[in-house]
Amino acid sequence: MGVMVVLMLPLLLLGISGLLFIYQEVSRLWSKSAVQNKVVVITDAISELGKECAQVFHTGGARLVLCGKNWEKLENLHDSLISVADPSKQTFTPKMVLLDLSDISCVQDVAKEVLDCYGCVDILINNASMKVKEPAHKISLELDQNIMNANYLGPITLTKVLLPNMISRRTGQIVLVNSIQGKFGLPFRTAYAASKHAALGFFDCLRAEVEEYDVVVSTVSPTFIRSHRVYPEQGNWDASIWKFFFRKLAPGVHPAEVAEEVMRTVRRKKQEVLMANAIPKAALYVRTFFPEFFFAVVACGVKEKLSVLGEG
Repeated sequence: MGVMVVLMLPLLLLGISGLLFIYQEVSRLWSKSAVQNKVVVITDAISELGKECAQVFHTGGARLVLCGKNWEKLENLHDSLISVADPSKQTFTPKMVLLDLSDISCVQDVAKEVLDCYGCVDILINNASMKVKEPAHKISLELDQNIMNANYLGPITLTKVLLPNMISRRTGQIVLVNSIQGKFGLPFRTAYAASKHAALGFFDCLRAEVEEYDVVVSTVSPTFIRSHRVYPEQGNWDASIWKFFFRKLAPGVHPAEVAEEVMRTVRRKKQEVLMANAIPKAALYVRTFFPEFFFAVVACGVKEKLSVLGEG
């Protein structure tokens, strides 16, 4: 009996790997068809995550409106998307809009320009984000304001201008790419965590308000975005099962993974996605049900870090 189990195990793993591979391919094709001809606006499209989202949605046949605060980088992204487009598949030339979400005084006017590109917006991906890591007393109020503008006031201003169009058409989806720090804050990230809490609160409230108009509000919250992959690329059966198990243990997520999840979120119209492995999820659970213990553990970590810096 034991020998049979040993012999069957490789076949079982191979079968699981094959099923995962088939599921991934079907899911990818289904996702792309879900955005065909849809008008998709991506903010901060020139960031690493923005570029990956642009690639995924462009390949899916979406009518892209790429927003960013650097025109040269927008043009580079535009050219790169055009150069890799598959002639056998229908794709659309992306439109570009210069937009700096931290400059609130200009957001409303630029938002109207975004709306004029195609006359409507089907999907808005709020991707822009500004980060800082410093003790609270060392962050100037001016920097606090800039972070709040970029991460909260800018995205909601853009959303408010585009939202009436979705409501009148009774269709649309708004996706906020947020952070797990919108759920709980970490030391030395006061301004960043505060802005992410604010954004999450706004879009959670908005979700209930616009449901009757068939407008979907989604939030995708990764832990942190890293620049490297820790497992093989998709494309073969062995990589599929490797990815299934090891992505659950890897710290942080790659921009390509987040872009894939944004596409799945759009296709399935999911309301909330938390991209985190077991440890951050456990921390969120402890923060919710045992806050005093959570605060004590975090405080000990800060004291240990400060003591190490002091010795250095």
